[in-house]
Amino acid sequence: MPTSTHWTPVDGTPYRPVPYRPERMPAEESLARAAELRRRLGERRTVRQFSADPVPEQVVRDAIACAATAPSGAHQQPWSFVRVRDPEVRRLIRAAAEEEERLSYAGRLGEEWLAALRPLGTDEVKPHLTDAPVLIVVFQQRYRLGADGVKHKHYYVDESVGIAVGMLLSALHLSGLAALVHTPSPMRFLSEVLGRPANEKAFAVIPVGYPAADCRVPDLVRKSLDQVLTEV
Repeated sequence: MPTSTHWTPVDGTPYRPVPYRPERMPAEESLARAAELRRRLGERRTVRQFSADPVPEQVVRDAIACAATAPSGAHQQPWSFVRVRDPEVRRLIRAAAEEEERLSYAGRLGEEWLAALRPLGTDEVKPHLTDAPVLIVVFQQRYRLGADGVKHKHYYVDESVGIAVGMLLSALHLSGLAALVHTPSPMRFLSEVLGRPANEKAFAVIPVGYPAADCRVPDLVRKSLDQVLTEV
């Protein structure tokens, strides 16, 4: 495991590149790994019915560490991850999320959005927020405060945090866990419940665990490679 070092801001310092010479993987091994990753990630599904069985803490921590290796605008790493296991905190999050969802499903979302959701069978009731043994709440940092209290803007925050969440989902799935990306709107209550600083804005709530024994998922078909890929 690599030695841990603490990141500190490097704004304005000269560009100092270092050598990067990873060992080149033989083509045959590369093809085999790519095919296996395609197969395994093709099995990933969004789960809304979780078992209450505990999950290995280090697996979740390692998945978050994987997410934190994501590329980011100007390498500012504008993300924070809060791992929530406390049942009472999860209950508070669920209660606040369901209140927002009730308003959304009652019409705030608009009919076009509600029509898009119908094939997924979702509604305002969110048992996954208390059934799953772990919630990972992802926050984006719009800026940071310097030692002098001055605000320093972060760049490409949405893109950076979105990439990190994608890597988090992949790491969780490849480690044998199931997950769901939940984005109740608005999400200000998450900052309040979790006591986050003013520079952070909630990005997503990700329940994590094992699928329940009676778990069911929508009968969905993903777009084929030919539908998503254009080669020039």
